Amino acid sequence: MNTEHTPPAPVLATADSSGAPRRTTGYQQRLNQLRAAVLGANDGIVSVAATVVGVAGVTTATGPILAAGTAAVVGGAISMALGEYVSVSSQSDSERGRIATAERELATDPEAAREELAEHWQELGLTQETAEQVASELHRRDPLAARLTIAGDIDPDDIVSPWHAAIASFLAFFLGALLPMAAILLPPPDLRIPVTFIATLIALALTGWIAAKVGDANPVRASLRVVIGGALALGITFVIGSLLGSAGLDI
Repeated sequence: MNTEHTPPAPVLATADSSGAPRRTTGYQQRLNQLRAAVLGANDGIVSVAATVVGVAGVTTATGPILAAGTAAVVGGAISMALGEYVSVSSQSDSERGRIATAERELATDPEAAREELAEHWQELGLTQETAEQVASELHRRDPLAARLTIAGDIDPDDIVSPWHAAIASFLAFFLGALLPMAAILLPPPDLRIPVTFIATLIALALTGWIAAKVGDANPVRASLRVVIGGALALGITFVIGSLLGSAGLDI
């Protein structure tokens, strides 16, 4: 086993006109799009696979499976994009509100803002003298950026875009959903269920691994979580479909 440790990638940063280091503009945007894409792909795989497997439990006819799967792909992609848009819109509105508040506070009483920044550094463990020096230096270089470190480390040049997140989520859901659709439609009828199960669980393990790497979490644990959850979703929907088929449901 290769035990060589790869050092983490350096944090991207630039310097503003005063020389203060700033996070590279667009970092939050790229991270947000990647998160939305991973979640969208995972949801597309699970929800569409569960839908087509459930229908396949009732009938082996291609028509009903294709119709149900197509509806799940289209409806799910739109729903995922809408949910992501609403969620990220709330986040960006909150960030813009904090920026506006910080700008008002700086315009109204800049000295009080500097003193609050010094208190913030004292709470983090610096002595009063050092905290005052750090606060004064940061406040002199970029008062708004210094103020926003207290408000959640917000970068006013890198507010997340709800449209970017929605589009990434829509495309990822759609692409993820293509795998279970292909797995259920391409094999012979007697192999559709096992092929879909295997393909879906492998794909979920991969998305779980990627999501863990993005979030700096344990990839094995994350992969097991989504694989077990996906297996339960497929198993339950297939059992329900089989029971409905046994009850004489005709589709």
